[in-house]
Amino acid sequence: MERLISLLIGYLFGCFLTAELVARIYAHTSAFSLGGTNNPGMANVMHQLGLVPGLLVLAGDLLKCILAMAIVQTLFAPHICVLYVGLGCTLGHDFPFWTKGKGGKGVAVTCIAVFLFEHFWGGAAVLTGAAIVLLTKYLCIGGVAIPALCIVPFWLKYGTETGLIMIFLTLLMLQRHYSRIKGIFTGETEKTDLIKKIRGH
Repeated sequence: MERLISLLIGYLFGCFLTAELVARIYAHTSAFSLGGTNNPGMANVMHQLGLVPGLLVLAGDLLKCILAMAIVQTLFAPHICVLYVGLGCTLGHDFPFWTKGKGGKGVAVTCIAVFLFEHFWGGAAVLTGAAIVLLTKYLCIGGVAIPALCIVPFWLKYGTETGLIMIFLTLLMLQRHYSRIKGIFTGETEKTDLIKKIRGH
């Protein structure tokens, strides 16, 4: 029951799409109508509206996951409940009920979830994923790599249940990025130079 409640709390918080709020403030339109990938996430908002709006989306997406985890940590003792919150946040971000399941990719919430659950291995996975993005300039590859890199260390340290959650998150991330990954081989997926964007700002 604790796991189910944690998952539900995470889902409800995840359903808040920060990109939608930022897009309404900066562009007076829905994040789904911005253009580009029409994805309500940091990368598309940054590409369409600039660095500051993109960073605001990132901050909001991280904060909603942190708040949900803080609530659950005050309610339940099992540490694995934190990971269930992260899973719920990702599902809520990807499939919010109020948009009939149309949401973002869930990279930011997945990153903060694995880091808060396991600082060392989660942090190492996030940093490696970021390095992959900087080297390849493909956000989709880094997004899939982060949960994938956590599977083995999480499984060995925390057990089968945790490992299976990470496998599920990896498959979910792969599903959300499949078209972009496929587009790499056909030349349809554009590269994103984050360093250039920051310097350009």
